Amino acid sequence: MLQYLIICPLVFLAGFIDAIAGGGGLISLPAYMITGLPVHQCIATNKMSSSMGTAIATSKYAMDGFIPWHTAVFCVPCAFAGSALGANIALRISDGPFRILMLIILPLTAVYVLTQKKIEPKGEPFSHRVTVCICMVIAFVIGIYDGFYGPGTGTFLILLLTGLARMRLDKANGLTKAINFSTNISALAVYLLNGQVLLPLGIIAGAFNIAGNYLGAKRFESAGSGAVKPVIIAVLVIFFIKVLAELVV
Repeated sequence: MLQYLIICPLVFLAGFIDAIAGGGGLISLPAYMITGLPVHQCIATNKMSSSMGTAIATSKYAMDGFIPWHTAVFCVPCAFAGSALGANIALRISDGPFRILMLIILPLTAVYVLTQKKIEPKGEPFSHRVTVCICMVIAFVIGIYDGFYGPGTGTFLILLLTGLARMRLDKANGLTKAINFSTNISALAVYLLNGQVLLPLGIIAGAFNIAGNYLGAKRFESAGSGAVKPVIIAVLVIFFIKVLAELVV
């Protein structure tokens, strides 16, 4: 019961943040780890609850017309492949090297966000073909990361899609949901096949994540990009502190 009391409220908050700016795993995965569950079960069960929530947010973004399907249809298979590869790697090796890498990437990412007046594309948009190619590479690479570890995936996707692919924030956020939902489902399938998912906990936490994602998607619809930047900074700081604490302790 204590596990549910700790995990469910934090997973609700994670869903709310994830729907606005991505990065809900920065809160939900630590919530599972606080309870003392084995790391692989934490990652696997978190994938189940986050998949349920992301499904709601993705459908809401789709209905509101934020998902650029002419790009998403090419990115989804890449996201599936990358995430499956990452999940299989996670089952075989330690995540220590990734955590060390995050200590380098996170401060650089925070500096980039803080120095930008707005999170928006720089320069003229690329042609559709170039945009699709860049987005496919992003989906595959971030898919590997999401399957392997996961926290910050949505945040990294938004920053890369606006910074490298030069997508508008609303379209980047919509594409992020389609990619992230795909990576969650792919990794979840791998973890289910390997018996790492705690089903009762995952289902109940998933219901809380659904509620958070729905309210977060409504918040993005009304607040737009103004709600994104401060949330991204907050989740990057939380993630940096978490990773640093894990390496020190």
